[in-house]
Amino acid sequence: MEKITPKLLSWASILEQGTRDQAVTTASMPFIHPHLALMPDAHLGLGATVGSVIPTLGAIIPAAVGVDIGCGMIAVRTQLTLPELPADRRPLREAIERAVPLSAGAANRKVSREHTEHRLEELTAAAEQAGFEPGRYAKTWELQLGTLGSGNHFIEVTVDEEQRVWLFLHSGSRGVGNKIAQKHIKVARDLCEKWWIDLPDKDLAYLSEGTDEFWAYIREMRWAQRYALLNREEMMDRVVRQFAEWVGLGSADEVERTEEVNCHHNYTEQEHHFGKDVWLSRKGAINAERGRMGLIPGSMGTASYVVSGLGNPVALNSAPHGAGREYSRSRARRTFTREQLREAMTGIEYRDTDAFIDEIPAAYKDIDQVMADAADLVEVRHTLRQIVNVKGD
Repeated sequence: MEKITPKLLSWASILEQGTRDQAVTTASMPFIHPHLALMPDAHLGLGATVGSVIPTLGAIIPAAVGVDIGCGMIAVRTQLTLPELPADRRPLREAIERAVPLSAGAANRKVSREHTEHRLEELTAAAEQAGFEPGRYAKTWELQLGTLGSGNHFIEVTVDEEQRVWLFLHSGSRGVGNKIAQKHIKVARDLCEKWWIDLPDKDLAYLSEGTDEFWAYIREMRWAQRYALLNREEMMDRVVRQFAEWVGLGSADEVERTEEVNCHHNYTEQEHHFGKDVWLSRKGAINAERGRMGLIPGSMGTASYVVSGLGNPVALNSAPHGAGREYSRSRARRTFTREQLREAMTGIEYRDTDAFIDEIPAAYKDIDQVMADAADLVEVRHTLRQIVNVKGD
């Protein structure tokens, strides 16, 4: 751990100057308590650094939560092992791609599954209780439940150190979460401008606790966090069903979920740290309280980890959420080739397309170094290696 300033502590051994400067700026905000914790996977983000843990007193920065509210991961360990799987994995990948709408803006044609209906009923009731109508933000929010998105979101079939098969995916609150975030980021900017508040970065605009605008954001953000969690559950149900058919089981119910972890890494909760109740925003970080299970994925061609938190109080009980980008998407496209992507994905069933060049493993930090930097934050329980990868364009 490095103390960069009295208000900024870093666990990142790989840290670009621009990322460092951005984190220093965020940590200088007057309501940070006790300090900002920078995770090993830290990289440049909108306003606040991705891979940062931001505790605030009496205020909240909507951009510090991010535009994909509640984004996170879910993993399920099955009872099957690698030798029990069919040799041809392409049919499974294609079946998952049919069952789960992929890419930005994708949606289901209709709501036809009972488990989807139950989750939508819960979300509709929660929105009424929160006092808002999700359709004002995204008319297709109901049809987007159970969809993946694009970018670094993925669905994978993986194998652990004992050749046990895990199903693993990464996604968030889709279009409705994005619109909720964008709306409240703008509200915060407009209010700071109205109140003549001088900000070091417009994306550090904040909402003051006690105002109507603050509580409106909290209510809608919490709803979006729940949407994201249920979205992952919904997709996992579909993946389990396709997996069951592929391996020759009679139904999804015959897939034993011997372990299951579902965790956010873009969210805010009220927590108690260093003698104060703070709003703790984890932007690209997971809760790593002692004993809490979490998930840290690498890139699409490297290892992912199932971890248990060590409850490091100085790190605000947090840990990294993944490898973290080292190359921007545009720079990755200029630097790497489709042939290099193919080489990196040797042995993994995936859709071979130029669309994924910016997701090549080399565009990300070395996940082994990230995990070494996180040695006092989490304990590794399982190491997962991909055998099937599904992504949206």
